[in-house]
Amino acid sequence: MNTLPSSVAPAGPRMDYYIPQWEERTSYGVRRVDPYTKLFEDRIIFLGTPISDDIANAVMAQLLCLQSMDPERPISIYINSPGGSFTALTAIYDTMRYIKPDVQTICLGQAAS
Repeated sequence: MNTLPSSVAPAGPRMDYYIPQWEERTSYGVRRVDPYTKLFEDRIIFLGTPISDDIANAVMAQLLCLQSMDPERPISIYINSPGGSFTALTAIYDTMRYIKPDVQTICLGQAAS
């Protein structure tokens, strides 16, 4: 399994609680994994914070990265967000429309704004 460089690894939420990590054995050795990395490897982006320009840039980078990894496989975005900046939301939407893979959005909780 390919490991993702930290420059393209998914950005987890900004929280004050512990996010579990575990070790997985691969053909290259042992690596530490967290839930957001596992979701990203399955082409799932989890958006669980208010949408700011920084969050939008992280989501856009993940969408573009997943497209470059495999432009034929669909991408899912799981959303639980109170919304946020209109221009940031528009930037994410524009990126979803720009990339080749189909993008499926799933609301878990709220998707406001």
